[in-house]
Order: sequence, then structure tokens, then C-alpha cells
Amino acid sequence: MKVIVDGSNVAYYGQQPNEETGKITPSLKTLKVAISTLERLGHEPIVLADAPLRHEIDDKDSFNEMIKNNEVFPVPAGTIADHYILNLAYEKDAKILSNDFFRDYQDEFQDIPSRRLPYRVKNGRFQIGKPAPPKKVKNILQKICSKSLNEFERRGFDVYKSKKNRKFSGLAVAQEAISRVSNEEDNAIDSKLENVFLKIPILNKMVGFVDDDIEDCDFLIFVLVNPKDYKEAVRNAGTIAVTVRNKLNLDHSPLVAVRNDLFTRPGTFELNIIYSDEVLEESPYNLNIIINDSDYSFIKHNSRNIASTLASRLGTWKFPIVSVKPSMLMEKPGQFEISIERGGKR
Repeated sequence: MKVIVDGSNVAYYGQQPNEETGKITPSLKTLKVAISTLERLGHEPIVLADAPLRHEIDDKDSFNEMIKNNEVFPVPAGTIADHYILNLAYEKDAKILSNDFFRDYQDEFQDIPSRRLPYRVKNGRFQIGKPAPPKKVKNILQKICSKSLNEFERRGFDVYKSKKNRKFSGLAVAQEAISRVSNEEDNAIDSKLENVFLKIPILNKMVGFVDDDIEDCDFLIFVLVNPKDYKEAVRNAGTIAVTVRNKLNLDHSPLVAVRNDLFTRPGTFELNIIYSDEVLEESPYNLNIIINDSDYSFIKHNSRNIASTLASRLGTWKFPIVSVKPSMLMEKPGQFEISIERGGKR
């Protein structure tokens, strides 16, 4: 990993004022220890020094020799050292070894805390800390999903918008599904239904394993859960289907499809129930996301959860393809653009 070393900041670390003059003299030894520590850890240090340092450091001859050997690089004349350090770190995608918070540049450079490596000298040892985790814009996943669903709706597709976040359990899902299908308003747990549910053995089945063909059932139940509850919901999927079938005296068990939903809080659920002849086999459109560099990895990692959220809210059997690409033109965390293109089989 490349590490830009704020040479002046490191050389002045821990130095005390002269008792007679009050002047603080930067230490070349401290700077060399920082460089050797980074190299020992497998990093590639790039040492930058502002112009005054070469005139103020305690061992000027050795310092000038380091400049001559390209071990230290002076900041170009006429440039502000801090700004130059930050720019170079962004250009080289490097960390910055410095105890300077660079507060004057927080607006221009949004992720300084996640680039800056703090340090200290303790018991004669140079210790390097960890950068702060990158800041994530609150609810950026939900914002991307909301904007995408609005675009689908604008093109004439129905979108399931409920976000009531009912408390999750297999029995609660079955009760809600029965109430919705039979148009009953009473959401209280039926004790008889509870007995029926508990007597059915756990069927570790979902989606196509409940019935072999979507055409054989009357409707499909999309169970929308937070990713943290996905495994538990899948574990109960078969039992939910059988409970609904038995209670409503259906010829076939409904298909129960568990989907991760980024709008649903942990421990809660939503249901999107659709008649089988209204379920779309393929997503009508795929999603393209252009994202800033700071959020790229996070959004890329969650691209399948985004696809799952769109499929469950649109009522499509297969997920849309979600493409995530970074853009240098988007400089601030939280910036993104979406576009949808015709989906279906490729």
C-alpha cells in the first residue's frame, strides 16, 4: 500500500521547545523511524516535505542527502503543502501518515478520515493507527432502490410500497397471508391456526420446491425480510405454504418466495401477494448504477440485495441485472445516478 508521509508533521512530533530560544527543532530520527516502520510493514512510503523543513530540521546534511537520493520529495514551490499531500494521495489512491486532521480541506476532500493514518511514539516504538471507516451516506441503498422503483412506476409498472414492518415470525407471516388472501381485517394470532402451524413439521423448502410449477398455484407470496432474517424465513417457507393451503382449503399450496428487502428492518417482514398469472417471469428492465468511488465497493457488495428488493417490490420471478460502475466525475460520497434498460432474456 502506498502511504504519503507528511514529513513536517512527523518530524515535529514530540519535539519540545528549546528552553532558551523557545524554538522547536524537527527530528530527522523520528522521520527515519516512521519510514522504516512503514517499510517493515510492507508499505511503500512517499515522503513529502514543505520548503521550511530542510532549513529547520536537526540534521540538515543527512536530510539533503535523502532529497538527493529521492527518499524525500520537496513540495513544489508555490504550492500549499497540505493541499498537495491530499491531491497526491487521491491521485495515487494512497493513505496519509499524519496527525493533521486537514480541517481546512474537509469540504473539498470528503474521505480524509478514512485515508489518514494516525501515529504515536510509545516507549521508543513508532506505532501506526488505523484509518477511520469510510463514511456512508445514510440510507444510500434505500435511496437507490426508491429512485429505481420510481422509474419503474413512471413506466407503468405496479410497485408494492408498503413499509409497515410487521414483527417477523413464521406464524405471523402465515397469519398475515391468510388474512390478506381472505380479505380478513383481524390480524390477531388465531390460537387454532397456531396449533395447526406448530403441528406441521419444518419443511426446509422454498420457491419451486413448494410446488413444481408456478402455474399450478393460484398465487405467489413474496416474503420480504431484512437480509439478517433471510435464513430463518427460508427455513419456515414450506411450513407457511402448507399452513395457508390447509387454512384456506386451496387445491395447491401457494409458492412462497423469500426475498431480501432493503426497506425492511431486522426482525420484521412485508408481504407482496400476487396472483400467479400476474407474476412476471423476467424483470422488464435491468438497472445501471453509476456511483462515486467512495461508495462503489459498498454498493457493488449489495448489488444482489438491490436486485432482490426490486424483484420483490415489482413482483418479478427473476431478479433484474444490476450493474454498478464507479465514476470519477462524482466526487462526493452519496452521489449516484441510475438508469434502466430493457431487460428480459439475453
